[in-house]
Amino acid sequence: MEVLNKSMTNPKERPIKVLQFGEGGFLRAFVDYMIDVANEKGVFDGNIAIVKPIEFGSLDFFHQQDCQYTLSMRGKEDGEAKIVNRVITSVADAVGAVEEYDRYMEYARLDTLRFVVSNTTEAGIVFDENDKFENTPPNTFPGKLTKFLYERFKAFNGAMDKGLIMLPVELIADNGPMLKRCVFDFIQLWELGEDFKEWVREACIFGSTLVDRIVTGYPRDDAEQIWQELGYRDNLLDTSELFALWVIESEKDFSDEFPLDEAGLPVIFTDNQKPYKERKVRILNGAHTSFVLASYLAGNDIVLESMNDATVRQFMMNTIFDEVIPTLSLPEQELKDFANAVIERFENPYVKHALLSISLNSVSKWRARCMPSLLAYIEKEGKLPKHLTFSIAALMAFYTGSEIRDGALIGDRNGQEYKIMDDADVLEFFAANSKKPANQVVSMFLGNVKFFGEDLNAQPGLTDAVVADLELIRAEGMRKALETIIK
Repeated sequence: MEVLNKSMTNPKERPIKVLQFGEGGFLRAFVDYMIDVANEKGVFDGNIAIVKPIEFGSLDFFHQQDCQYTLSMRGKEDGEAKIVNRVITSVADAVGAVEEYDRYMEYARLDTLRFVVSNTTEAGIVFDENDKFENTPPNTFPGKLTKFLYERFKAFNGAMDKGLIMLPVELIADNGPMLKRCVFDFIQLWELGEDFKEWVREACIFGSTLVDRIVTGYPRDDAEQIWQELGYRDNLLDTSELFALWVIESEKDFSDEFPLDEAGLPVIFTDNQKPYKERKVRILNGAHTSFVLASYLAGNDIVLESMNDATVRQFMMNTIFDEVIPTLSLPEQELKDFANAVIERFENPYVKHALLSISLNSVSKWRARCMPSLLAYIEKEGKLPKHLTFSIAALMAFYTGSEIRDGALIGDRNGQEYKIMDDADVLEFFAANSKKPANQVVSMFLGNVKFFGEDLNAQPGLTDAVVADLELIRAEGMRKALETIIK
């Protein structure tokens, strides 16, 4: 079977406008896919050069396939299971920053370059005072970027129209400003001069981004079958869900240079991404955190099973539409449309998302994802949201155990052991207290300021409601308790 390459795709030659730090599946299924569509629609006309930023890994498959690859998007849309395969031709080159340093740095002098995209993990955007300018390249990503920008500054004699637009997609808050801060710290550390600092400040843009797409990567178990269906071998085959969202926040508007939204792509340009982040955290992530622990104790193991469980599904629907959406600031219909898209994502038959994997660190997740909705609902409605309130009791029921083994609290589901993974102080709290009478442990848990940042016992009626829910779960079991709550 022939390996996918340019002789099969015949891609149009386009100027390289984007330098991408990171060759992994997410960027290829998200950014490179969107640029490919924008090229096809005639609104962008630019290709990508991928940079492998660290020595680990290999670009052999990229070179063998002329950087051509297939993205298989699999999910549920309008109630129907759907697979969309697309050959991505927007990547023109792949270079190792360590192994091919000189060739990598040539891109700093490329006239057509305009954008830098990165996904170097949450730990990638860091300042390290031990990183050295003389390294080829510097060790950290911000160090690499600073030296790259300095090379460009020198090559074009500080021309203001040769600045670059940075679009980090690392999953950290304010990723753009954080990256910019690191760059300025390196300029200071390496004494690169005020002229260069001013050029970075005025000629370059550091966008802050929010990204959302589940990327399942290389389909190891069924790659051979997919190759047979495609008619060629593709060692760079990538898979994702159908849904995607890219929110780009910037002080300076550059949407005319990067008009992906004009290609019908789910890209939003804004000067404030906070409402969109709040929507994602409180609807998508909040839904997960509010129902997965109850669903697991009710006998389910994956998200898809939960969605096919009428009781769990109704609990989730009531939580999102009755208790979370009323507390958010975006237009109601926009929020409902997003929520319906979330539900279809949960129903994706191609993603087997384990509830136990979602359960990791549920106490801090509940604080970040569910507690703001609960408090906002109380403030707005003057009463408790019964499903979000129940989610506290469900969390406490899930965290019931007395033995910590190999860093995990051991729980029990109908005689089956499961591991509860969280910070040590959380596990120690539940190991010592989870089997105490409900009124005692609930009061202790809600009053733990370290867990919640405040004493939740101060919320009128909350303690008694959680006690009642936990006693119901203990007496009747999780399923019957859920059935009572959704009535």
